Amino acid sequence: MSAKLPKLPVILIANDLLTGDVVVMGAEGWSRDPFAARIAEDAATAEALDAAGRTEMARNTVVDAYLVAAERRADGLAVPTHFRERFRILGPTVRPDLGKQAEFSRLAARNV
Repeated sequence: MSAKLPKLPVILIANDLLTGDVVVMGAEGWSRDPFAARIAEDAATAEALDAAGRTEMARNTVVDAYLVAAERRADGLAVPTHFRERFRILGPTVRPDLGKQAEFSRLAARNV
């Protein structure tokens, strides 16, 4: 269990070890798509996500897995409440026409 959980609800975020991509833990495992994030609304689910993150780090699947506070939008998207994690999910802003930021441009259009 984490020493202190962030304010609920939370999502689990990490970096894929092979690609370096920012990923979220979803129902089907790790995903680059923020819409796939599993949202923990209670402490037990958050602790289970945290444990899954530690397990995946031990398996060398991801690095730097941690829980972040998020808000659930009406469209179901879990949006991190802190700017740093919002930025990590969307990717660099210097070339929004390339890479992950282009793939998920629908999020940037919503001011995620």
